[in-house]
Amino acid sequence: MSGTGRTGRAAGAEPAGGSPRRRSRRLVGGLRTRLVVTFVVVALISAVTATALAYRDARTAVLRRTQDAAVNDVRARVTAVAADFDLPPDQRSLGRFAAKVSDGLGARIVVARYQDLVAVSDPLADTEGRITVELRSAVRAGDGTRFQRVMWRDEPYLVVGMPVTYADGDRRFSGLEVFAITDLRAERDDTAALLDSVRAGILPVVVVAALLALLAAGTVLRPVRKLGRATGELAEGDLGSRVEVKGHDELADLARTFNETADALQASDARLREQEAKARRFVADVSHELRTPLAAMTMVATVLEEDADQLPPDAARAARTVGAETARLARLVEDLMEISRFDANAIRLNATEADLADAVRASLALRGWTERVEVRLAEGVRAVVDRRRVDVIVANLVGNALRHGAPPVTVTLATRTGPARRSTTLPSTDPTTVTSPHAGDEDEWVTLEVADHGPGLPPEARERVFDRFYKADAARTRSAADTGGQGSGLGTAIALENARLHGGTIGVAEGPQGGAVFTLWLPLRRTGEDAE
Repeated sequence: MSGTGRTGRAAGAEPAGGSPRRRSRRLVGGLRTRLVVTFVVVALISAVTATALAYRDARTAVLRRTQDAAVNDVRARVTAVAADFDLPPDQRSLGRFAAKVSDGLGARIVVARYQDLVAVSDPLADTEGRITVELRSAVRAGDGTRFQRVMWRDEPYLVVGMPVTYADGDRRFSGLEVFAITDLRAERDDTAALLDSVRAGILPVVVVAALLALLAAGTVLRPVRKLGRATGELAEGDLGSRVEVKGHDELADLARTFNETADALQASDARLREQEAKARRFVADVSHELRTPLAAMTMVATVLEEDADQLPPDAARAARTVGAETARLARLVEDLMEISRFDANAIRLNATEADLADAVRASLALRGWTERVEVRLAEGVRAVVDRRRVDVIVANLVGNALRHGAPPVTVTLATRTGPARRSTTLPSTDPTTVTSPHAGDEDEWVTLEVADHGPGLPPEARERVFDRFYKADAARTRSAADTGGQGSGLGTAIALENARLHGGTIGVAEGPQGGAVFTLWLPLRRTGEDAE
């Protein structure tokens, strides 16, 4: 498995390799580090274990060979010398016996005991600490040749003891005991040298293990990294991201499963997009087909409303209701067609430079809201805008404030510099944030703030207030529907689309004194500047 099908990355995504903090954590606790550490630990444990076993076996073999040779030598030499030795001995004859035995054993220290007599082949040698009570008791018991390794003055020695028995008869113990002391320092040095040699080989083994671990980790992690990169691309929306499948191991199975999952996700996304496109075409077609009969219904309803005063009370009320609902239906159809045009990218700006304060005042006057709204409009603010679409935005935002909020409703027009944001007077903790694609430290903006003093919008409603057909209070909205067609659930969505069409945005937040505050941000472009 190697390589990814596509390598595109969404704008603003985290750079390859992750943040420095993530890379640092990956270096410390990453899979590569764990693999290398595991390899090294296993290699170290194996080397130490092999060294310990080799040292133990070598030491045992050396000591066993020395012990066997010493026992055989002592037994043969004592048997040969004791054949010509007369019992009971005196001190002199016992000394000669010890000396003869020692001569045949390569000048080892030999101690001969007979009852209270003790003779040592080397009169200057200290033998008391090297011949233990346990060994003497075993030899005196006449159970044959015995040996014991002892440490005397931090030096190792092998002491071999054997009783001398009579050659004839029942081979009774004659009372003569012989002990031969063999120096084991040479054997100790040999085994120590062996241990040093094996120990010196541990470091190269660990280094080789670490190199092999790095090589193995790279081989294993390379496809994992590619799979992770492809997964990240898929999560960022690149549904065409795939990984190349190589081999037949578990990683290949994982890559194959990833590709199958991505295929299924891409197919599902395509079906959903197709269904969504069909639904939008259906809505557009239905809305278009409804325009003609609605025009006739509106005309008839208008005639009925005009003659309502001449009708009986019940008939007059019914005529007015029909007229209001017909107007609302016509407005809903117009909104559906407008949102369909946005979906089809069939909207074009008819932008000209306009005085925004005049545009706002005209929009309010057109709907008879001048007396119901408190305006704070900065004069002389001119920008290149589509005045009809600005009117749609103002009508939606102010209409919502009048219907759902509480007086006073204020409309404030101002200019600001810097990145687009909700409002400098709003709490910074408000969760709703809409960022303009034109945000920049030096950008100039026109802001139109519509504030009311009603109950405001809860956080969950602020997050969805620009969704299509979302109504924070559906019952109140319907009962308050006015002749302007508000209450369809598309007003704020259409307002936001119009703001985006200008390169701006709309934010919503809770006001400092309560109530909802909608803020329109439009880039302050004048004639001669590029308009997107």
